[in-house]
Amino acid sequence: MTTIRKRFLTNTDETGRFIVKSMKTGKVYFVEPIDDRANHTIWGDLDPASKSLQGDYGSKYRGSVKSNESLITQKNGFNEIAMVKGSPFSEIERRDNIVFRQIKNSS
Repeated sequence: MTTIRKRFLTNTDETGRFIVKSMKTGKVYFVEPIDDRANHTIWGDLDPASKSLQGDYGSKYRGSVKSNESLITQKNGFNEIAMVKGSPFSEIERRDNIVFRQIKNSS
């Protein structure tokens, strides 16, 4: 999993990927924003002479990945994969509470 972790945390400004570690259970959650929309905002530097956009940074720094670029797959060792609309933190909290109850009940 360390190779995946390293790949996951590479270019996070571009991909929007991040990791959350629970203070309650110690469980680690990988979060990867997915956006398959074709039209991302295109932004860059405006060339004053030609009045054209230079750089097209909008395609690079979009803060998400397309679903076919996802690293969160069973092939990469992830087995509890969920797509969440909106913020992932409520899903992380829900899952973490389940893990916490399981730990508490097994003690």
